[in-house]
Amino acid sequence: MTGSRTTPSEPAASPKRGSGSGIALLVIASCQLMVVLDITIVNIALPHIQTSLGFSTETLSWAINAYTLTFGGLLLLGGRLGDILGRRRVFMFGVLLFVFASLLGGLSQESWQLLAARSLQGVGGAIASPTALSLITTTFREGPERNRAFGVFAAVSAGGSAIGLLAGGLLVEWLDWRWVLFVNIPIGLLIAFATPRYIRESERHPGHFDILGALTSTAGMVLLVYGFIRASEDGWSDSVTIGAFAGAVVLLGLFLTVERRSRQPITPLWMFRDRNRAGVYGMMLCLAAAMFGMFFFLTLFVQNILNFSPLRAGLAFLPVSAIIAVGAGLASQLLPKWGPKPFMVVGATLAAAGLGWLTLTDVDSTYTGSLLGPMLVFGFGMGMQFVSLTLMAVSGVESQDAGAASGILNATQQVGGSLGLSVLVTVFGTASRNEATDQVPRFMAEATRAEQLEFRRTGELPGRWGDEVLASGISSSFIAAAVFAVVAALIALVVIQVRSADLERLQGGGVPLAPAVDTPGAGDASSPGDGSAPRKSPPAPG
Repeated sequence: MTGSRTTPSEPAASPKRGSGSGIALLVIASCQLMVVLDITIVNIALPHIQTSLGFSTETLSWAINAYTLTFGGLLLLGGRLGDILGRRRVFMFGVLLFVFASLLGGLSQESWQLLAARSLQGVGGAIASPTALSLITTTFREGPERNRAFGVFAAVSAGGSAIGLLAGGLLVEWLDWRWVLFVNIPIGLLIAFATPRYIRESERHPGHFDILGALTSTAGMVLLVYGFIRASEDGWSDSVTIGAFAGAVVLLGLFLTVERRSRQPITPLWMFRDRNRAGVYGMMLCLAAAMFGMFFFLTLFVQNILNFSPLRAGLAFLPVSAIIAVGAGLASQLLPKWGPKPFMVVGATLAAAGLGWLTLTDVDSTYTGSLLGPMLVFGFGMGMQFVSLTLMAVSGVESQDAGAASGILNATQQVGGSLGLSVLVTVFGTASRNEATDQVPRFMAEATRAEQLEFRRTGELPGRWGDEVLASGISSSFIAAAVFAVVAALIALVVIQVRSADLERLQGGGVPLAPAVDTPGAGDASSPGDGSAPRKSPPAPG
């Protein structure tokens, strides 16, 4: 995995930096929105997909998991592809692959066809998403211009889940479930058409792919995510669950060994030696777990307990998207003055407060009286968070490593969301079973004979008794989600440090931000791998 000394090639002829920058940002943000909302846009269509393609209840979850696993598992490789092959061309390839997979998914006639298409969508998203973030660093100047771009990017990243729920409700109710996939086709084609006209190509950094690192990291993360998903369905003592976790430990351990020895690693480990960047990755894991859980369980609550239609359920989340955009905009404006740490601490605290408020939900809760307030508090905090986390994750990273840095950030969000949701589902299941134990005697004492006979046949509590069980499980899951947000706030408070160079960089002046550690020389994981002199990071002032 080494390479001979080479000189980076010149960028292809393309628009000058700043030319059509508004359209360039629209193109990049549109791609990220398309990729992110596809995680949730399918959720509301699941009952229709089950009826149409003959999924069982157990296998239906894979309509989501097939996308999640490939997306989260391949993000690191996607970021590295852009560094070596050129970010614009890799970005376009990822978008077109996503479009092709969406077409296949919409045309699916069998369950396996949809799952294969969803997996291919995840591959396209994993290629396009980290490349989109790193394109911002090559398209916009450092300082206020790049801060605003990151603010827009962070807003669509954080709000994409809520927008997906709204779009899914509209498409399912007015058209057909297949349009939650077909809708990506015109959007993706427009993105691919505009990209070469408004986005400049980045430098290509010749070298070799860290194939073994890519394979071990991808397979290890897939097994880790699958282990948690399997545990939520079949229990922690299930032999397949245990095998998945064991395989993940082995593969991820091998991945770390490979990365330490590779001259061109897929994940430069020196990034984790900077406490700010390591803290950002830890916070993203926790906050993504909380966010995925909030959307998933509130979707269950509004449709199963409040009896909202798909369209009304989607509209219920529209205020969250709006308040996320407000929080992101406010943070991007004030970051140059205050630095990122206050927004990290306050944002995570607000997210925890909103989730804590949601623990009070029960069968008598209403949307406006019980859900809207905590949703707005949570969304405002998350909007502030994503701007700060995005900026800190790529600060001090040299051009050839920007794809890897953004890939790690995206991977922690996706993997954190998947792992966290599995943990919350496990909490939900335990609390629901405990509540059902309490509700069954009440049901048997109050139900009619017909209701009792139906219960013995299906094993499911009907009416208010069933709602009590569901509400109890959802409320308990929000407790666990709030814990994740509290951990993120503690990381921000204790780990994150704001240096004087940070503020100078955000204000558009001073030297580039760099990790406060020396980057080791040739032969180490962070070496350029081209035979050139090793890079050194200047010590951060203050």
